[in-house]
Amino acid sequence: MSKRRQKDLDVDRTTTTKAPFGAANRLDPEPMDEDMGEFEDPWEDELESEEEDSGDEEIIEDGEDEEIIEDGEDEVMENEMSLTDSKPANRPRVYLPGYGLGEGEVLEPDESAYDMLHRLNVKWPCLSFDIISDQLGDNRMSYPATAYMVAGTQADKPKNNELMVMKLTQLHKTHKKDDPVLEHRSIKLRGGVNRVRVTPQRNLQFCAAWLETGKVHIWDLTLHIKSLDTPGYTTPKAAQTPTHTVDCHSTEGYALDWSPLSPGKLLSGDNHTHIYLTTKTESGFTTDQIPCIGHESSVEDIQWSPNEKNVFCSASADKTVKIWDLRGQRKPSLSVKAHETDVNVISWNKSTTAAPTPVASFKWHSAPVTSVEWHPTEESVIAVSGADDQISIWDLSVEEDNEESRIIRDESGSRIPSQLLFIHQGQTDIKELHWHPQFSGMLISTAASGFHVFKTVSE
Repeated sequence: MSKRRQKDLDVDRTTTTKAPFGAANRLDPEPMDEDMGEFEDPWEDELESEEEDSGDEEIIEDGEDEEIIEDGEDEVMENEMSLTDSKPANRPRVYLPGYGLGEGEVLEPDESAYDMLHRLNVKWPCLSFDIISDQLGDNRMSYPATAYMVAGTQADKPKNNELMVMKLTQLHKTHKKDDPVLEHRSIKLRGGVNRVRVTPQRNLQFCAAWLETGKVHIWDLTLHIKSLDTPGYTTPKAAQTPTHTVDCHSTEGYALDWSPLSPGKLLSGDNHTHIYLTTKTESGFTTDQIPCIGHESSVEDIQWSPNEKNVFCSASADKTVKIWDLRGQRKPSLSVKAHETDVNVISWNKSTTAAPTPVASFKWHSAPVTSVEWHPTEESVIAVSGADDQISIWDLSVEEDNEESRIIRDESGSRIPSQLLFIHQGQTDIKELHWHPQFSGMLISTAASGFHVFKTVSE
């Protein structure tokens, strides 16, 4: 993993209005509109018309208002920037999470920090979602953008839940006033959805959903997507019925993942430490009745290896991350104590195969981390969401320049890591995020307050 000097990168830290968050793992239903959902214009009519790729922008850089501290001729010069220095009242200040606002102060997003930012309100909050691979090409960068995804609801009553297959189109840049278009198809459920995962292969469109009922259902989304792409086509009722149901689990769970190397292989882990393997065959799906057992508490997350088709890792509330090989006994091959508290989420870097040694450790979020995911093409970039209502984006290749070292500190004097690229806010009780695997730099996140679809200027 190549290293980049800190001064070679712009650090963008911007926020939108922040609201209180709940500590519960499951989302509290917050019904909004009677319709399935609608997009919000974050700035409504406040923006004046601009040219496509130009305009007057105010960019706050690391180096502004820096103070030079001389400690001696033989010591490295440090530029220490205080985020609380007095500034003119009419000049915007960078806000960091965890600090209150002064009298008359409000939080507003810095429009110049986003290539794209859209907010979607839905009838019921979604604890989990996944992005569906499409046939529109890889490494897309042109606008307007299009995205397909599937999400599971947390409704007020079990019978009101649904799996939503969505198509988002006309996703323009931030300064375009054209409204995005949302279309969806629903699969009715009888229970809230804990986790949703879609097969990563483009020739397969299977979706697995972990329900709070303790069952994992699998649907073929082919006809639902066809109805979104074909005007006048109606999804047959048979498409509402699951293709397969995993009913081996004795309780509900959250860990769920499809294999990227063996199409149709699914792992599911529950709160009673059991992990089951489900495999697609010519006649359908079958679930192995012998579980993988090794954790001492609930299995919180599972990830298949991107390089070894029989290897996967799991994270647990027992504070460990375990590596498994399905070619041997159904016991872990390696176990590592990863944290002093529960390990909620893990993400396997698909772009690097370096030795399994820690690269970095950061303490930034002030509440439990709810989701992590490596960038699909940038091996050193990772996005993290937390219960503190913020999404942080990091670049682990950034290192301080010994010749021009800069130290950025917050109001308390605590050091802000150089690897922190961006802070996004504006959602309440963020639960999950995903990079779009085909549109470069696009991030989608779900929370109690709805979905955000955005791309920063640094991506």
